[in-house]
Amino acid sequence: MYQTTIKKAVELVGIGLHKGSPVRLRLEPLEDNSGIVFYRSDVDVAISLSPQNVVNTKMATVIGKDGYVISTIEHLLSAVYAYGIDNLKVIVDADEVPVMDGSSASFCMLLDEAGIQELNAPKKVMMIKKDIIVQEGDKYVKLSPSPDLKYDFKIKFPHPVIKNQEYVLEFTKESYKNEIARARTFGFLHEVQYLRSKGLALGGSLENAIVLDEKKVLNPEGLRFSDEFVRHKILDAIGDMSLIGMNFVGNYEAMAGSHDLNHKLTIELLKNPENFEVIELVGEKTMELEKAYV
Repeated sequence: MYQTTIKKAVELVGIGLHKGSPVRLRLEPLEDNSGIVFYRSDVDVAISLSPQNVVNTKMATVIGKDGYVISTIEHLLSAVYAYGIDNLKVIVDADEVPVMDGSSASFCMLLDEAGIQELNAPKKVMMIKKDIIVQEGDKYVKLSPSPDLKYDFKIKFPHPVIKNQEYVLEFTKESYKNEIARARTFGFLHEVQYLRSKGLALGGSLENAIVLDEKKVLNPEGLRFSDEFVRHKILDAIGDMSLIGMNFVGNYEAMAGSHDLNHKLTIELLKNPENFEVIELVGEKTMELEKAYV
């Protein structure tokens, strides 16, 4: 199995979640062993994808360099990771990736339009070798060794629509597209009002997020899945874990996980080389892993 990029450059324009201004997003192919590189065309700054370049995880995953940032990268990265794309240039002309409809469905469509191109170098994946857990109170995120890739996420909210939810994703590209990609981000009306008072979430609306008041969902079309909330948490986790720089093989488990805990998990994972093994996908032993990205 070989590294991949996209066949052709593609672009779209969408609204930025926090500033509410139009953002142009362009994806371009890169050669093998380049990784995922973000580039802000408005200030001529490139930011490589790495846990060390994460500068904020409060509302989203934000990377930065030399005082310049790119926010809300996780939904796009979730789709890129699910498609098994190893090398890509992501160009934006502002400080955030457009939010689109609050899910990764638009990015999946963009990648389908771009197509996938095999390169010459063998694909690399990270095999998880030891249990790694980051815990804060009753919240935790965990990686454990496994011959395949699974995401098991639990959430608990004192809200009549959400309550307790759990979802287990047996990862393949198709299962991601069918079960996860359309799940939207969500927030509570009182939080949105507070954020706007601080000059944030100016682009947030019922068009790009599920919004709840104290009792119900305010979006007139309702939910896309009865458990859309926990499915979106898996979408976020897949995007956040892509910061390790390659696809991994192992089980991810979370209870009330967050961007911050996911970031700390990537740091903890990479801290000790005994936690993982990087292998090249060559030969018959890779057949099962290849199926995940077809």
